[in-house]
Amino acid sequence: MRRHFSDDLLVRVGREYQRTPLADRLLPLVQETLRKAEETLSLIQPFEPEHSTQRFSIVMSDYLMTMMAEPLLRAIGSAAPGARIDIHLPVPAEPTDDTRLRRHDLLLLPLGHRQPGFSEPVLRDRFVCLVDAGNPRLTGRGLSLGDFAEMPHAAAEFGKVLMLFDRHLDSQGITPRIRTSVPGFSLLPSLVSGTDMVALVPERLARRYADSTGCTVVPTPFPEVSFVEAMYWHRNQQNDPGHQWLRAMVRRVGADRGGAGEQADREGLADVDDSRHHHGGADPVPSPDADHG
Repeated sequence: MRRHFSDDLLVRVGREYQRTPLADRLLPLVQETLRKAEETLSLIQPFEPEHSTQRFSIVMSDYLMTMMAEPLLRAIGSAAPGARIDIHLPVPAEPTDDTRLRRHDLLLLPLGHRQPGFSEPVLRDRFVCLVDAGNPRLTGRGLSLGDFAEMPHAAAEFGKVLMLFDRHLDSQGITPRIRTSVPGFSLLPSLVSGTDMVALVPERLARRYADSTGCTVVPTPFPEVSFVEAMYWHRNQQNDPGHQWLRAMVRRVGADRGGAGEQADREGLADVDDSRHHHGGADPVPSPDADHG
């Protein structure tokens, strides 16, 4: 600073130093600069959940709202009683660029959503057929492929997301006769109940609601089709300690509920998603669509 300002700034007076007039004017600015620097450097601090009052925003599919919301909130509430979790249902019309990822901490959605940034499988299930218990097409073996093709369908719609069973139906030469559709899986048991319709539903959700709606769960008349829910997040959140803790909580609860694991890759599930995912504690791989600046 002496060289820059061509001023001694500090001059010896006896055994002490005194500030020059320029130094007196600079002092509050230098002090404020140092304070700002310390504040900036302190932003990345170890996350202490027991003392945190952080507010997290999570978009969660209706399937995960049913299967994971309660145990996730219980686990977070136990570890971080002062934290707040805002849960939102997905809005199909929301953009697929990073706008939604910037708006929320995590998106918990079916694998297959086009999202830049990072993704990781959380919970794995499989599709089954759900039909009314009195449906005359039911036999001891469930439904034949021909019956499945002829029956009217109740379907879950997710915009342009490609579900794995779409490929399987195409390979069987089946175009579903969709009679009604809803934005999610949780309403399908009530829609099928008392009708001649069939619905493809994740097994865990189907079995939860089958008895209360008078429906029967039977295997699909084609090879097993997996269903994977994943968490998506913005690349800017990757190294944030609080966000890392939140992802670890979701990962743990998902594992307790059955997990997703590496089996997703072995079965080709990654081909359905446009963003590559990672497993466990390994570093995630960013989506090919991500803008790396």
